[in-house]
Amino acid sequence: MHEGTIPVAELPGGFDMQATVESGQTYLWDRADGGMFEDDHAWGSDAWYHTVLPATLIDIDEPQVIRARQRDGHVEWNASTPEAPAYLTHLLRLDDDLDAIVDDCPDLPLLERAFAEYRGMRLVRDPPFPCLVSFICSAQMRVERIHGMCTRLAQQYGDAVSFGGDTYFAFPTPAQLADATETDLRDLSLGYRAPYVQRTAEMVATREADPAHARDLDYEAAREYLTQFVGVGDKVADCVLLFSLDFLEAVPLDTWIQTAIEEYYPDCDGDNYADTSRKIRRQFGDRYAGYAQTYVFFYLRTGGE
Repeated sequence: MHEGTIPVAELPGGFDMQATVESGQTYLWDRADGGMFEDDHAWGSDAWYHTVLPATLIDIDEPQVIRARQRDGHVEWNASTPEAPAYLTHLLRLDDDLDAIVDDCPDLPLLERAFAEYRGMRLVRDPPFPCLVSFICSAQMRVERIHGMCTRLAQQYGDAVSFGGDTYFAFPTPAQLADATETDLRDLSLGYRAPYVQRTAEMVATREADPAHARDLDYEAAREYLTQFVGVGDKVADCVLLFSLDFLEAVPLDTWIQTAIEEYYPDCDGDNYADTSRKIRRQFGDRYAGYAQTYVFFYLRTGGE
């Protein structure tokens, strides 16, 4: 076992691990106490979280487990790989200068309140394929149910990894998930999303398309590229761009952001998704509009207004 700490004081703008991994950006982390996405647990928790890094992400033979928690001004970690600090930095964007990002965003009262409430929350950088499947599963679902779907997919089809006396499960590879039938996936409570997940996995497994390819395109072209996957519309595509592929300008127009537009920024309500997207990106400052969106989303979802 490898272990160590990362001082939060060395991370520009601070860090809030709980807000980062429980804000609806990622469904690939879990809490050791089983309390992931519970509405009634205290914020500022020092609970242990864990994730399994796919071998395809880190170019190794087997998936690796990372466990981490935030306590006493440090991020404590233990892992099956000594490279855990580098992977945590990658997955949780610990090298983002959060102070500079906040300063770059416009002075909007709603945004300022959201930054003040959850300062230290960072965007995530999930692996592209698990992120894509996660948000295909997200349609009309609460966060805890999306997380449950992703957990069941990992347990049923992913590789088992033993670490520290426990067994963890990697998210399935495209090939593993492509072998599942629609009936199999419906049995895991994916409902009408089952054929979308199966076909998308097949597309990636056979190299018909790859979500990672969108990284090399301009923003709107990248969003259009991702909509070729079954079950992926503009909003899901924006989620993958923002939470996996480094498009920090992406603003997924979910229910909470549509509510914010209606109540706070009605001039941003456009004729269609693309038009509204351009307007709200300008409102939120273009360059880091996705950071602004995530703070507003989480602030409103947790009852900030």
